[in-house]
Amino acid sequence: MPIISVVIGEGRSMERKRAFIRALTQATVETMDVRPDQVRVILNETPLDHYAVAGVTFGEKAQQGQSR
Repeated sequence: MPIISVVIGEGRSMERKRAFIRALTQATVETMDVRPDQVRVILNETPLDHYAVAGVTFGEKAQQGQSR
């Protein structure tokens, strides 16, 4: 039973997250030879101020108008 855990920055719509989960499930079914009901997906949303690259948080970048 594949269990997929993904960390993403907060702010995406529920529709986009559901589409992502469906796509991950489908890719796993096709590549791992398992049934859809065997695939578990966990999305962990991280606040943009808790996620940084090179010492700058994505919250800071959003405030400055920079894209992700």
